Amino acid sequence: MFRWADTSVHGTTHICKPFFSSRNGREMQGCKPSTPGAGRAAHAYRGLTSPRRCGDGDCWRLSRAPPAARRAWGEAGARSMVRCGGALLRRYGNFIDDLRLYVRGGTGGMGYPRLGGEGGRGGDVWFVAQEGSTLKSIKARYPQKRFVAGTGANSSVKALKGEKGKDCEVHVPPGISVLDDDGKKIGELNGAGERFLAARGGLGGSLATNFLPCKGQRRIVHLDLKLIADVGLVGFPNAGKSSLLSKISQAKPEIANYAFLFLSPPLFFPPIIVTTIQPELGKIMYEDFKQILVADLPGLIEGAHQNKGRGHKFLKHVERTKHLLLVVDISGFQLSNKTQFRTAFETVLLLTKELELYNEELLTKPALLAINKMDLPCAKDNLNELMKQLQNPEDFLHLLEEEVIPENTVDFREIIPISTYTGEGIEELKACVRRSLDEEAEQENEEYRKKKLLLLHTSGEQMNKG
Repeated sequence: MFRWADTSVHGTTHICKPFFSSRNGREMQGCKPSTPGAGRAAHAYRGLTSPRRCGDGDCWRLSRAPPAARRAWGEAGARSMVRCGGALLRRYGNFIDDLRLYVRGGTGGMGYPRLGGEGGRGGDVWFVAQEGSTLKSIKARYPQKRFVAGTGANSSVKALKGEKGKDCEVHVPPGISVLDDDGKKIGELNGAGERFLAARGGLGGSLATNFLPCKGQRRIVHLDLKLIADVGLVGFPNAGKSSLLSKISQAKPEIANYAFLFLSPPLFFPPIIVTTIQPELGKIMYEDFKQILVADLPGLIEGAHQNKGRGHKFLKHVERTKHLLLVVDISGFQLSNKTQFRTAFETVLLLTKELELYNEELLTKPALLAINKMDLPCAKDNLNELMKQLQNPEDFLHLLEEEVIPENTVDFREIIPISTYTGEGIEELKACVRRSLDEEAEQENEEYRKKKLLLLHTSGEQMNKG
């Protein structure tokens, strides 16, 4: 006996119901869309190949679901909104931070052998950093993801020197790293207006090439986006990062009220973490018009350095933030009912270890710690215990598992207890963030001045010797 599921995919209603298969003469679970073409759209969205492939578990059965369907639900539940058995799961928009492109420089123009004319050079393909551009807009505007520059003009009696072919400019967001097809970094664009030559045009026909043109450079490149922000919010799911961003800035990220949602029997699917799955940016505005850019990075899980839970996709955005702001739930954290409960102290150590194992240089960044949910019962007692543990961590490390302990601990500049629910400590946190950034900027300026003075002193000594 099958139950019905009404799932909405891209605005269409997709209804699963039994149907009779003439191929094998038995009743199967089928998919019948309420609008034309919706069935294939729905299956394409879930990565399925055919609306009728339901007998082997590709369809969303609501009873006697095979393991393949259960695993698919666990992977897709966090990004699609499905109403089933009264449980409501969230649907998030697509965020693209990696894009594969084909680029080719233009072919040169033909030479003119009789008069020794030289063909024009082929156009070049350039990546140009521009504010407001996104990889998603590039993919939507150029679905084939092919960029080819113009061909150089042929040499002629009227113009012995052919004109260069038209360049192709691709506008990309700042913070892009350009990688070749082997994953080797070949360039980066950090600020608006910066340019990178992706594919050079071919030479025009000349005496050196027997007046035959050369083809332009061609290759596959990957655009890898890493957000550039002053502060990056790092924490486990349900720590309150999105709520904090909405409190300190004008950003309105998706905020989840509960850490887990369960489906009623007979499905018995694993619990699904409801958390932001795409980075969000917000600006802290101060009274003197100072602005600080804050990035809300999606929640990490244990093993993120091994790319669990799309860990690499999230951790890479930490690399270009100037400061780290770790957000921890004072009541602790538990990923699911099958994983071990972690106290606030263990959570801090685990976050530190994940950052350390992914890239040790991340621990050299200035860091602050926000202890969230101070409005909960027993929060003050938990905070007093946590402060003792953070002041003398070596006295408590022997009580913990070895897998939790990082090789190096983070020396937090400030530890601020806050509550995104009541607003407690929010203004103090904003002041601490600015003070830390100002101190770091002053330190960098002082180091720059010392280097300049040393360079001038060295240059003066060399001139006196000469």
